[in-house]
Amino acid sequence: MSVARPGPATGGEPGIDRWAGPGLAPRVVVVSRRSELDELLARHGTRAAASWYLAARGRELAEVVDRHEALQAALTTVGAAVPAQWRRGAVDRDDLPRFLFAPEDIVVAVGPDGLVANVAKYLTGQPVIGVDPEPGRNAGVLVRHRAGQLTGLLPAVAAKAAGVRSRAMVRATLDDGQELVGLNEVYVGHASHQSARYLLSVPVGGRTRRERHSSSGVVVGSGTGATGWCASIARDRPGAPRPPAPEEGALCWFVREAWPSPVTGVSLTAGRLDGGEELELTAESEGLVVFADGLESDRLTLDWGQRLTVGVAPRRLALVEP
Repeated sequence: MSVARPGPATGGEPGIDRWAGPGLAPRVVVVSRRSELDELLARHGTRAAASWYLAARGRELAEVVDRHEALQAALTTVGAAVPAQWRRGAVDRDDLPRFLFAPEDIVVAVGPDGLVANVAKYLTGQPVIGVDPEPGRNAGVLVRHRAGQLTGLLPAVAAKAAGVRSRAMVRATLDDGQELVGLNEVYVGHASHQSARYLLSVPVGGRTRRERHSSSGVVVGSGTGATGWCASIARDRPGAPRPPAPEEGALCWFVREAWPSPVTGVSLTAGRLDGGEELELTAESEGLVVFADGLESDRLTLDWGQRLTVGVAPRRLALVEP
């Protein structure tokens, strides 16, 4: 599938691109997710019931309300920053698989870092502004801005005057043509995280090595994802591969909890994919799934004998830098 990518750098820091969208009036699409208060009310119906539920677990409703109000305040400030003549859109994280982004969109993700990763897989080069509604609570790796900064930032992005850093992404492709893209990582394994059986083929030292595994899955991550799930796995792996930089067209991969047996091995459990290299996995059990960045509901399914290829995606995230 042919996809658009951010244009080449026109100056400034290495790795900084300038967004070159079509000459249409921009549409600002605000992406958010339900707050914890929203989820509690959906489950318990009233604030009183939610307060009782939290109190029984040593928590207070006030904390949840404060975080909800911080999110709402950030969303209000972002909305006020959009020029009156521009078009607007809004989408909840749960509705992203059904939302159609346009080439001229400017995407504003208001929430934790993971929200930027959630939306990245549905984009084809549109610039993304990550807004942190709770400074100090999030790591701020991808949500680099405050809501109050958007008044000046949005026109700069539309005028191609804002720095946009191009971040590599991961693509998983089935042998029937289905594909899935993620910013942080792609997970392949059993739907219930039980033992998955498969044949792994990876490039090692200029040649392809193969090994049958029984494990709790394979994680393939980008440089952005190397600070998340992949970093957690790498901490327990002496000699783990060097993680790629976020802009680097390379990936790292890890096998989770490989089990040694007469027919399954544990020698191929971590590595890097450089220079267009790909990892191939052939399913040897039923119920295997592939999902990206924690969105298990948006996934591919592998039947026995199907092959999955994972490598660097042709598209990239265009993340607006401060």
